[in-house]
Amino acid sequence: MGLLTPVAVKVGSISWMPKLLPQIVWTDNLVHRLTKDRYGILDVAGLPNLVLTVPGRKSGIPRSTNLLTVPDGDEWLIAGSYFGAPKTPVWVANLRATETAAIRYRRRDYTVTWREMLGAEREQAWATMLATWPNFDKYAERTDRVIPVFRLTPV
Repeated sequence: MGLLTPVAVKVGSISWMPKLLPQIVWTDNLVHRLTKDRYGILDVAGLPNLVLTVPGRKSGIPRSTNLLTVPDGDEWLIAGSYFGAPKTPVWVANLRATETAAIRYRRRDYTVTWREMLGAEREQAWATMLATWPNFDKYAERTDRVIPVFRLTPV
């Protein structure tokens, strides 16, 4: 965690943040481009993050998404929270349509398998994720959908 993490947590808890998702994604992509993928908004906020790349389920074209992650041993936890927006992020459907994915974490590339967690296993992972990003509970309150949680394991 970094000096700006408390500020990021506060900003991330604002109820109208889902309306700004296109602007946030655009800005994050711009920061990545300007820094040659060295930094993004989550890096500035001092939060662990990765870039998930999966083929589009319809097009087959690789699609990359910058995501908050929670390292868990040699694995990573990610959630399809989308700030609690009503729709599940597109990357979730793309991930579900493939067996493996590519990630970039701390400037290193990995091939990973994934597993969507359910029931008690999901609840345990959720509790682990809350220690890094307490806003996940706020996001769950904002939406009627169950926020999917995935464990990524290096191949």
